[in-house]
Amino acid sequence: MPSTNAIAPDKLARLLALSGCPRILDLRDAPAETIPGATSSLPHDHDSRSEAPSVVVVDDDGNGAAVARAAVLRSDGLAAEVLEGGFAAWRAGGWPTVSLTRLPPRHADGRTWWVTRARPKVDRIACPWLIRRFVDPDARFLFVAPADVLRVAAESHAEPFDIADEHVFWSHRGERCTFDVMVDAFGLEDHAPLARLAAIVRGADTDRLDIAPEAAGLLAISLGLSRMHANDHVQLEAGMAIYDALYRWCRDAQEEKHNWSSHQPARAKVSA
Repeated sequence: MPSTNAIAPDKLARLLALSGCPRILDLRDAPAETIPGATSSLPHDHDSRSEAPSVVVVDDDGNGAAVARAAVLRSDGLAAEVLEGGFAAWRAGGWPTVSLTRLPPRHADGRTWWVTRARPKVDRIACPWLIRRFVDPDARFLFVAPADVLRVAAESHAEPFDIADEHVFWSHRGERCTFDVMVDAFGLEDHAPLARLAAIVRGADTDRLDIAPEAAGLLAISLGLSRMHANDHVQLEAGMAIYDALYRWCRDAQEEKHNWSSHQPARAKVSA
């Protein structure tokens, strides 16, 4: 049983990548890997409460700096807990981690900035979802004309992604789409739900609808969203919910069936 004001690793793992996941604050010094969605600081406006319904503070073993930081956050009015056993317990439990070796430098606002082509369809919504749910929940995304991506990247110090340029790291490679590249580069390739989702995204994004039965549905929804929203940022926010639902299906709903009989109450047995 977790101690007071602490959360067990397995409980936190069940909340990962969900829209209501707590903010995860990693206090370790320059780690090479971390818990998905963890950051080294909270948003500057976290006192508004809207950005952080709760906070989980992580240190090496759960008995160091995390205890004091969580106490301070609670005094600010935030619901703050310590990860029981710290990052060591997380690793020992075999829960997923994110590699930070390819993470772009953060701006003065504490966020990573990314830039891609305007009018997103599949990859350019899926990749921001992956980044915000697993890598940097505060990431900023810029959408510009295709010819302007590299110029804006240089001028704004934003990381370019999903453009056809051999010098851009985050782009298609062979039959694999940018989402695949991000999953691998962030060390998440062994996380089974993401592997399932990656196949769906790849099929929809590369017109290989045979890769996964769900790819055709994702393509249809993506094209529909693109026609519903003229504003790319509004479309991104709408798309986040789509990928939240797909990820949850990939994680624990694949075996559930939906038909007329599955929703009928069971018939009572008649005794002889």
